[in-house]
Amino acid sequence: MNQRVVVVGGGVIGLASAHYLRRDGWDVTVIDQGQIGRGCSRGNCGFVCPSHVLPLATPGAIGATLKTLFQRNSPLKVRLRFDPALWSWFWQFARRCNTADMLDSGRAIQALLNSGRALYDELFATERVDAEWQTRGLLFVFQTSAAMEHYGETDRLLREHFGVGATRYDGPAVNALEPALKDGLAGAWHYTTDAHLRPDKLLASWQQLLESRGVTFRENCAFAGLASAGRKADAVETAQGRVAADAVVIATGAWTPLLNRHLGCRVPIQPGKGYSITMARPAVCPTVPMLFEEHRVGVTPMPSGYRLGSTMEFAGYDTTLRRKRLELLRAGASHYLREPSAEPVEEEWWGWRPMVADGKPIIDRSPAHENVLIAAGHGMLGLSMAPATGKLVAELLGGAKPHIDPMPYALGRFGA
Repeated sequence: MNQRVVVVGGGVIGLASAHYLRRDGWDVTVIDQGQIGRGCSRGNCGFVCPSHVLPLATPGAIGATLKTLFQRNSPLKVRLRFDPALWSWFWQFARRCNTADMLDSGRAIQALLNSGRALYDELFATERVDAEWQTRGLLFVFQTSAAMEHYGETDRLLREHFGVGATRYDGPAVNALEPALKDGLAGAWHYTTDAHLRPDKLLASWQQLLESRGVTFRENCAFAGLASAGRKADAVETAQGRVAADAVVIATGAWTPLLNRHLGCRVPIQPGKGYSITMARPAVCPTVPMLFEEHRVGVTPMPSGYRLGSTMEFAGYDTTLRRKRLELLRAGASHYLREPSAEPVEEEWWGWRPMVADGKPIIDRSPAHENVLIAAGHGMLGLSMAPATGKLVAELLGGAKPHIDPMPYALGRFGA
């Protein structure tokens, strides 16, 4: 009989893990408390971005954050409340806002990003997965010359330490590259390494492929606990009964801290709520996806639609869709694009990003169960890191040599 693995969580990390585990011969069951692919993986900007090697914790990040906290329309919002876990998270974040920790995290982030980018190329070349995959890079667009030059320092740092560099376009040159942009902008930096796709199509198509390969999916099947024999879990307790397992993967994203007592550790993840609006393509639609750093808005042109996304809201497990946050996306895009939005609107969406203070995900065994592997905490890069994480999960559970060093993602770095 094949080894049985239960993957808890049907987002992009769960599906990627299921893919590589099934490829290695495991009998795979994926369970989700809701519908497969309907969580944070669904409505993000769809960037697959090796350019995003730097963590949020960088020198100067605390000062910049404090400046925005009390601005009425800040892209970053922290809803103040008594929450020791939140303030512990911010303390850990603040401690890492230095050059040495930034570069250390960046190296670990880059390993997953570069592997993930290559594995996506392999996936779309060899499998029948429809995700509207496009390799047009990512454009960092700036309204002001000061911001354009300031970002130049970041680009130089990326070149020096990570070998990642952009092509610079000043003034009218950026309009020649992307005519959908307004005239008069300072310019842009174009990272040609990056790609993009439509996340909801990726998840639906990937699920269909995995089902054809024998992977079982159970929706509306909430995790209720682990049944164990000694140091090993031998089943997952769910709302639909017990599912036998020789191994378990916990790929529950921002929900993971709610499972601490089952995992035997404290998982220091905070939910960082992001928003997006998906709509019809404007008549003057960009061809290259872009980020407006000064207003924290992402723009994703897709063959079947168009998406504005971003913002960050630390509000705990709050399920409110706040319309003012959506309006920030439209307002931000209006500074840059000739036609920043269109009708009809297909979906207004929010999702909880699983944020870890040092920017590195957690890919490690549970201290309580040696055959339970946690794969969570990918922040805003879960889509980009998913294939590399899934492959690493399969390698760690199967005893194969890991294709990237797993040590940077260990739970032990938190003293867990």
